[in-house]
Amino acid sequence: GERRTYIVHVSKSHKPRVFSSHHHWYSSVVESLPRRRGEGPAKLLYSYDRAVRGFSAHLSGDQADALRRVPGVISLVPDERRVLHTTRTPQFLGLADSFGLWPNSDYADDVIVGVLDTGIWPERPSFSDEGLPPVPERWKGGCIEAADFPKSLCNRKIIGTKAYFLGYEATRGKTMEESNESNSPRDTEGHGTHTASTAAGSVVSNASLFGYAPGEARGMASRARIAVYKICWSFGCYDSDILAAFEQAVVDGVDVISLSVGSSGHAPPYYLDSIAIGAFAAVENGIVVSCSAGNSGPSSYSAVNIAPWILTVGASTLDREFPADVILGDGTTYGGVSLYAGESLGGQQYSLVYAADAGNRYCYSGRLSPALVAGKIVICDRGGNARVAKGNSVHLAGGVGVILANLADSGEELLADAHFIPATMVGQTAGDKIRSYARSDPNPTATIAFRGTVIGTSPPAPRVASFSSRGPNYRTAEILKPDVIAPGVNILAGWTGEVGPTDLDSDTRKVEFNIISGTSMSCPHVSGLAALLKKAHPDWTPAAIKSALVTTAYVVDDNGAPISDLATGGKSNSFVHGAGHVDPNRALDPGLVYDIQTSDYVAFLCTIGYDANRISVFTDAAYSTDCSAVGLGTPGNLNYPSFSAVFSGRGAVVKYKRTVKNVGLNADAVYEVEVKAPIGASVTVTPSKLTFSQNATELSFEVELSSVAGAVDLESSGSSLAAFGSIEWSDGGSHRVRSPVAVLWPLNAAA
Repeated sequence: GERRTYIVHVSKSHKPRVFSSHHHWYSSVVESLPRRRGEGPAKLLYSYDRAVRGFSAHLSGDQADALRRVPGVISLVPDERRVLHTTRTPQFLGLADSFGLWPNSDYADDVIVGVLDTGIWPERPSFSDEGLPPVPERWKGGCIEAADFPKSLCNRKIIGTKAYFLGYEATRGKTMEESNESNSPRDTEGHGTHTASTAAGSVVSNASLFGYAPGEARGMASRARIAVYKICWSFGCYDSDILAAFEQAVVDGVDVISLSVGSSGHAPPYYLDSIAIGAFAAVENGIVVSCSAGNSGPSSYSAVNIAPWILTVGASTLDREFPADVILGDGTTYGGVSLYAGESLGGQQYSLVYAADAGNRYCYSGRLSPALVAGKIVICDRGGNARVAKGNSVHLAGGVGVILANLADSGEELLADAHFIPATMVGQTAGDKIRSYARSDPNPTATIAFRGTVIGTSPPAPRVASFSSRGPNYRTAEILKPDVIAPGVNILAGWTGEVGPTDLDSDTRKVEFNIISGTSMSCPHVSGLAALLKKAHPDWTPAAIKSALVTTAYVVDDNGAPISDLATGGKSNSFVHGAGHVDPNRALDPGLVYDIQTSDYVAFLCTIGYDANRISVFTDAAYSTDCSAVGLGTPGNLNYPSFSAVFSGRGAVVKYKRTVKNVGLNADAVYEVEVKAPIGASVTVTPSKLTFSQNATELSFEVELSSVAGAVDLESSGSSLAAFGSIEWSDGGSHRVRSPVAVLWPLNAAA
């Protein structure tokens, strides 16, 4: 095939002993690459040692593929002319090298992010330590020695690796060897590599998945260090292992913990929630804990990781789409999305069949009739099995393509997948029309046209993903959750070398980067932003960092309209997006912060009725605490940066107190309040003006929320009716400190 020059990055420790030097090894590897008849040998251009570890060579496509499989070869980067460009997330978040949070935090230089996940694939270029100073002296952690992950693979980027599986082994009743799992920190699943590179990956040029989403990939905090705590294995992540990892992370001295894991059902009570318990210890030690809200949307009360000391993150879209249109035989076109990268259908129309009329509407494996499917494009309903498995099932039955069609629960949420066969996903509205065409037309046909990567403001962004878990807070409705949303749909980041981009056993493709979706993807974005804020403001508590992100979040999309919810197609609300979408550069300078100390969290636990024994699960301070003396009266009095009230009925009144600290440059700032009351409620803030000075850096105010309506025009939220508003403090200049306000009427109280 066509030849190109590649820069080949090599892990020097892989050099076989028979070679006297690295140069000798590289020459031998290049000479041994396969060549077709009449083709000259691959040519070694340079052998490097100082600039990079490795060499450059001129290779055919076949030779490049062969070289990628050589042990010790980390990556092949095509030699190309450089122009400035980047993969979308940093740009969409407004992050830039020239101003704002990145330069003001030196990209979180020396901040340590602990990632509790499925491990890491250390050879990825996202984990290069080029240009990083030595490991911070305060770091007490280290790397374990494992057969497939020697200590020598740690560097100045990956500064800690630990693996926790004793609880997993015990529950499974077999050792890791018996269940044929490696007990090393190496990521064989992909998830941990993706989250770690999102939070703190180094800058990588020419990143893409099969040419989709091309550009420069970099983590939010590209100079931060990564400490890996592997807690998740083939069959899950166990509490005993999670707690051991939290414990070690605190001892080791991480600054931020990123955890894209949570319970699958409703959030457990805090004292039974290992993540809440581990996070409490972390926060007590000044560590920010950022967690995913879960992928159980759009049902109400589905958010997990909802303890008030955790930063809880929902997921939304970027202004980047991967369009793949369905063109029906009658000429109508419906927009979908896909990351299919094989042979295209070339515009040819194929017979179309709805899977419900060919054996199984969800396209379960082995349930489709080959006689009805062979040579056709099949419409499969979303749900039941993995999206990519549907394509595999159609493929095995002889079908040529798949249209994945959403049902009501997913609405218009479109997730791009690296399908094996030509496939696209369409929303419910288009899906209904395509299904009806397939059943009503005597000779229905279709084709799928793949359009690549498109960036722009149509459709608008961000929009909240249907899968993103929702409030109200199942355990304490007075604490608004989720806290914020961040990019979590179709996100490009590093991937494992063990499995292909889909989770199917039959997927033998190997990729350096993968594009996937989930609140698992949005959480590490916020973990990385927290690391940047920690570096910019070393004296801020975890609560101050959360407050800065919450009170500067935005609630309009890039078309200037309110952020919408893909589950309903309508306007999103604070139980869906929390305070809104993170805005990192504004969070650098929030003006005021709502701060919270450990003793306030203990008072919160007292207030929700926990006794000393229950509180002792969280902190040593439990037995020295007199709950009757420190209670907050109502959990909503915790100094949280958002407001949520539950009304017992018409005429009910709820009073909350808050204290804000001036962290702006002007010590004598004067802030005035602007209230947008939720429908059916009145909101009074006293005083309505806060005058700060050198001597008065912290000032308090009271918020009185009264129910003035019955159930009129209110949004249903599970078993309650809800309405939404905001309280915003402004200094007349650049600072607008906005807190969302949510009010709930239980249905039996709304009458």
